[in-house]
Amino acid sequence: MISPRIEKLINDQFNMELFSSNLYLSMTSWFLSQDLDGFANFFRIQAQEEMMHAMKQFDYLHNVDGKINMMAVGAPEQTFNSIVDCFEKTLAHEQKVTASISNILHSALEDKDYATHTFFQWFINEQVEEEATMKTMLKKVKLIGENSSSLYLLNAELLQRTFQAEEGA
Repeated sequence: MISPRIEKLINDQFNMELFSSNLYLSMTSWFLSQDLDGFANFFRIQAQEEMMHAMKQFDYLHNVDGKINMMAVGAPEQTFNSIVDCFEKTLAHEQKVTASISNILHSALEDKDYATHTFFQWFINEQVEEEATMKTMLKKVKLIGENSSSLYLLNAELLQRTFQAEEGA
């Protein structure tokens, strides 16, 4: 049986994952409106991954006799100032997600909820990867600057990315 405190934290995290998915779909739409289909593909896949994370948490909470409480998910931003702006906001958002997951891990240890602690280890490792990816992408788009040829090449590279169902958790 999961404690009410941990159940609430997981519910908050679940709803944060749903917001993340919506944010990345919003970025997908923005990039499509800029005719940058590779960047749109990158963020569409990010949105799919966030939805998958939410569903893992959904299933886990029900497996430990908890219940998901659906909350209103706020509308994400719809427009962005630039590609750099998009990736800066993405990195900041991923850092917020990491802090939330870290709080769940800390709280689970305090409550001696080792199952939840173990379950969320996968997510903290995933966040290390997410933040590293966003830092790399941010560096690349800053390096490119106004160079349209480099932007074209990076866009083409990102168009090749495919969704991979993640193992673990």
